[in-house]
Amino acid sequence: MTGRIEGKVAVIVGAARGIGKGIARRFAEEGATLMLADSEAEAGKASADELSAAFIHTDISRMADAEAVVALALERHGRLDIIVQNAGIYPWQLIENTSPEDWDRVMAVNLRGSFNAARAALAPMKAQRSGRMLFTSSITGPQVSSPGHGHYSASKAGINGFIRAAALEFSGYGITVNGVEPGNILTEGMKLHRDAAFIKSMEDAVPLGRLGTPRDVANAFLFLASDDAGYITGTTIVVDGGQLLPEGQDFRLTPP
Repeated sequence: MTGRIEGKVAVIVGAARGIGKGIARRFAEEGATLMLADSEAEAGKASADELSAAFIHTDISRMADAEAVVALALERHGRLDIIVQNAGIYPWQLIENTSPEDWDRVMAVNLRGSFNAARAALAPMKAQRSGRMLFTSSITGPQVSSPGHGHYSASKAGINGFIRAAALEFSGYGITVNGVEPGNILTEGMKLHRDAAFIKSMEDAVPLGRLGTPRDVANAFLFLASDDAGYITGTTIVVDGGQLLPEGQDFRLTPP
């Protein structure tokens, strides 16, 4: 049986670790030909080697780098079917301590990086009259927020607005534009930098009783990249285990 995206050429930006690596792994399982890109050269190359994929060192905040990623995919494979812009940064900084330079750096990677990825991928997808542009947003910004994440929240809310505008502009070329809003995801980085008590407190806030995994998020991206999502554009899928649902903290019922 063939995979759900068998033979599709996919570029995944921000694929060295965490959610991006999970997306790459899931796409590989379903038959995609991968080009991985990341600002972390060593970790990105290791992930690419593990998944038998190509790798290019990339700063997605720079348009020249975005264009180089797409150019390499076209040079090697002759087409580009899917681009995923997952690269993002989220330094914790209260607004009163955030400099204009701090703000600009988060916007450059998260929001301008999304524009750069879409702009670089547009010409080949337009010529093909088909394509999937996918973006990692977040529940933080579009749905909720927390102290210390002013710049991050604004960047992710901006991504959702960009998704809607791009979906309208590119629809006539057979290109769909969508995103995924992850909730709290248990990545290797979280396991390394957070203690068990903190992780337990986060799990307790999720109705399904656990944190998400990179694979949970990757499954949503896989759906949006596949033919099954051919009539979906300009929207995002929330993958949060029901975290946004409760009105208060006391939401659990004892099962009968």
